[in-house]
Amino acid sequence: MAKWSGKERSAGFKLFLAGLVALVLIIPLLLTYALVYDREQQSRTAQASITEGWGGAQTITGPVLVIPFMEDVTRSETVDGQPRNTVTRVRHELFVSPDHQSIDTAIDPDRKGYAIYESVVYETEISGTASFALPDDLARHGVRREALLFDQAELRFGVSDPRGLKDDASVTMAGKAAQLQPGNGPAATGGAGFSTFVEWDGAAPLSVEWRYGLRGSEALQLVPRGGETEWHVTSPWPHPSFAGGFLPDNREINDTGFTASYDGITNLALGQALVSTEDGRDTQMASIALVDPVDLYSQVDRAVKYGFLFIGFTFVAFLMFDVVGGARVSPAEYLLTGAGLVLFFVMLLAFAEIVGFALAYLIAAAAIIGLLTAYSAAVLGTWRRAGFIGAMLTGLYALLYVLLNLETYSLLIGSLLLFAALAGIMYATRRVDWSAVGRTDDEVAAG
Repeated sequence: MAKWSGKERSAGFKLFLAGLVALVLIIPLLLTYALVYDREQQSRTAQASITEGWGGAQTITGPVLVIPFMEDVTRSETVDGQPRNTVTRVRHELFVSPDHQSIDTAIDPDRKGYAIYESVVYETEISGTASFALPDDLARHGVRREALLFDQAELRFGVSDPRGLKDDASVTMAGKAAQLQPGNGPAATGGAGFSTFVEWDGAAPLSVEWRYGLRGSEALQLVPRGGETEWHVTSPWPHPSFAGGFLPDNREINDTGFTASYDGITNLALGQALVSTEDGRDTQMASIALVDPVDLYSQVDRAVKYGFLFIGFTFVAFLMFDVVGGARVSPAEYLLTGAGLVLFFVMLLAFAEIVGFALAYLIAAAAIIGLLTAYSAAVLGTWRRAGFIGAMLTGLYALLYVLLNLETYSLLIGSLLLFAALAGIMYATRRVDWSAVGRTDDEVAAG
């Protein structure tokens, strides 16, 4: 029994026990990480419920002019051993993109709530003009002009989620309002959108004006089409994210919102002809997302990843008081202290969903610092030592908050601070004989 007591008093054995408890605490840290993921999935489910009746991320395109034409197709077949040719008239469609189109979009963002969750939604007003003309060399595309059925031509507009369409849609051609029909959109939006019949003989260019309101959430994407596409977007949302195959040529972002201009996306950049007998599912688009700067789940997720750093610093401080200062810290006290440090992240998540990340961070940090400071006074024997633990935890939580808001330099700052902490520990323990601390003189003499 005396032999075990000697091992328990050795600095090396105490270091081993502290490390073992720290490893055990990885389990609740991983469970906390899984809890964050689970709550985030619940948030996404709630956001999906919001967009279910409002409209999801919207993709728009159009207009595209579609003109049917008839073609005689000759097929060879064998009947009673004799070859025979049959001619069948087949209906095809010619897809004509505008020579030029200009689109203006005003996005009005808002937040919609479901229980304790929120989702960024928007209403937008979209208006534009476009001009169409048939090329002189239409025959080179395998289509005879006289085969075109102009009386069945139609204009198609693409909206990926038509549930968001408002009742103010209008299309004007040659100064005459058109009657709109639901569905039958371009392939770029999976056939979703609206369409209208066209009165046009193909002799002169066709000018089109349109306007419609649209509801959506999170992002708005445009599939450009035609000889040249211009897109101008304005919004009071101060946190846009531009992505996709095309970025704005000019953009201005400030606290009052943003403006963005795409000043000429050409068919050469798109790799598309102005006329085609196939309506390909275009994949190149310009995208504008309304980013929520307060994504509390990503912030809590990042905070949990620093959990072992908190445990490590606190345990090292306890170990220094144990080895150098003479305080006796048992494995159970390490475990309870570590449990308090892990509880911080659970409290942070729980309060952040109610009061927001910044205030939740303050509440959780204050609660855990107060709890562990008072507990340290009992464990370490004096309030002076406990004050050091409280000050260290205050500094750590303040540092973590800064790191969470400095994504670009968080790794650099964190690594430098770890280096400084390691150097400090090495300096404080430079004269410690890890094999002799806590042993009797007879034990040291015996080796």
